[in-house]
Amino acid sequence: MCYNCGPSRRSFTTLLAAGVGMAALAACSPDTRVASPTSAPSASSPQTATPAEATTTAVPTATASASPSSSAPPSKAPPSGVLSQQFSLSDPASQWVIVNKHRPLTPLQFVPADLAQPRVQLAVSGEASLLNSTTAGAAEKLFAAAASAGVTMTLASGYRSFQTQTATYNGYVSTRGQASADTASARPGFSEHQTGWAFDIGDGGGACSFEPCFADQPAAVWAKANAYKYGFVVRYPWMLNEITGYYYEPWHLRFIGVEAATDMANRGIGTLEEYFGLEAAPGYP
Repeated sequence: MCYNCGPSRRSFTTLLAAGVGMAALAACSPDTRVASPTSAPSASSPQTATPAEATTTAVPTATASASPSSSAPPSKAPPSGVLSQQFSLSDPASQWVIVNKHRPLTPLQFVPADLAQPRVQLAVSGEASLLNSTTAGAAEKLFAAAASAGVTMTLASGYRSFQTQTATYNGYVSTRGQASADTASARPGFSEHQTGWAFDIGDGGGACSFEPCFADQPAAVWAKANAYKYGFVVRYPWMLNEITGYYYEPWHLRFIGVEAATDMANRGIGTLEEYFGLEAAPGYP
């Protein structure tokens, strides 16, 4: 993500409330094969690098992933029995769908069939207050646990339609140019928000909303330590932008299920790309 360049994150508060919001996420490419997670090598990169990504259909593997131009499976099959349940990495209705700059949604204008408004404290209205039904139910448990711990958490941006993402991305392009826009906003059809599996959180008071300093707010600190218990991961961790394509977003949570999220936490794996043995996606092809 690009901070302190072009329009500030705070300038998008009004857009968020209207269901437009931040556009900083990713996508998923056609791959009907089901995959099981692996412990792909970890990689970190300078936080000053500019994100850039491309599309892959690789099946997770412990040692390598297929190249974007190859349709052949990797030489080593993924291990079996890692988790009791496994899901598609390509189907946008799957809780394991991988959406990044190499993996656009298929179809590009996907709309979740089961959008619902979770019973949590909302900082937005309209489509931005919606999630798919599975994520909404998990979010209710997450928010209730945070409240029990004395932490105020709000839903700051949920579902974002293809049309909304188009308007948001085009706004960045018109003011900053495409190269700069690609560091701050996902292209239409490449946003995790469009799947209904992801959402942004706030602290209830607007402190450091969508800014790096949000990492020090109680909501972000609590979520980083506890979100996995409810099936969520912080999708864009610190210093792993060369893998995910986006700078640290302590506010952006992604649902993958309790079992997988706990496994990631226990094994110290920071990104979905590494966990599922997929190639890094720092920029668009």
